[in-house]
Amino acid sequence: MNRPDRSALNPAGFHRRIPLQPHQMLERLTPTQDVIVLCHLGVPRIAPDAWSLSIEGLVERPATLRYDALLRYPRHTVTTVHQCAGSPLAPREPTRRVANVAWGGARLRDVLDDCGVHQQAKFVWSSGLDHGRFDQVEVEAYTKDLPIARVGADVLLAYELNGAPLPAENGFPVRLLVPGFYGTNSVKWLSRISLQATRAPGPFTTRYYNDPILDAAGRDTLRTQPVWAIAPESIIVAPAPGSTIACGAPAEIWGWSWADAGVGSVDVFAGNEALPTALEARVDRAWQRFNAVWRPQCRGEVTLSSIAVASDGAVQPREGYRNAAHRVAVTVV
Repeated sequence: MNRPDRSALNPAGFHRRIPLQPHQMLERLTPTQDVIVLCHLGVPRIAPDAWSLSIEGLVERPATLRYDALLRYPRHTVTTVHQCAGSPLAPREPTRRVANVAWGGARLRDVLDDCGVHQQAKFVWSSGLDHGRFDQVEVEAYTKDLPIARVGADVLLAYELNGAPLPAENGFPVRLLVPGFYGTNSVKWLSRISLQATRAPGPFTTRYYNDPILDAAGRDTLRTQPVWAIAPESIIVAPAPGSTIACGAPAEIWGWSWADAGVGSVDVFAGNEALPTALEARVDRAWQRFNAVWRPQCRGEVTLSSIAVASDGAVQPREGYRNAAHRVAVTVV
């Protein structure tokens, strides 16, 4: 497979930038400098004129697409929540590494239509130019997959982030962008797409980013499911942790909520008290603002929390999962 040599990784190895904390996520559109950076294997440095994308597998006309040819496809944009699934070594730990950003690029569907997709194709395998060692496992290329039925209209071969070219750490020159799926599925420094009848082999599809399937009693069934669609989640932006709130005075509690299916409602709690909560409608695939007004009557420390309910009925859990409820401790005086 076409890839740069190891000297082209700068930095090489695991690299990340910790994004904003929930109380810092004040802006509807996350500034590019605050967008999640998480690179399992390093950051390739590639010039656009040296980049190409091979499209192969169950297609009638395999192709190699250059950067200038990609730019000739109609440009589409999508504003979407973009969330890290957290560490594959601690998959139940909530990290709340999330952003809401605008992406621009060519639709994957348009490119695949030009190649002619066979009916037997069920999955899209995507590989990046990053390579190396992760968790003591040697990886030739970071490879993920997704159901071909997901491609639809809004999966992009993205070359823009917030209206500007992708930064190298976010996948320059081109990355896959799967709105509504956790960021691990949006392969950066994209170099190869293969349509296949089965899921892709490799550690990032078989070993990492797979959740156990539990039975009704919470027991492990020894089966797993891929970490694909973003589960319902919400964060409280204000008040910030440690805030002081006046007893009897109205205080606004607000934050952001999101889910692959969109959020239908959010429940906000001050301790055990449920508060009437307003939720804005979803636009595109962006996160949705919610707010509630609280008039605290008792002095002391109170824990605020929020629970998002997706439009398909899925409910954000209170604990034990990557999308567990966000809690904020405040003091009423």
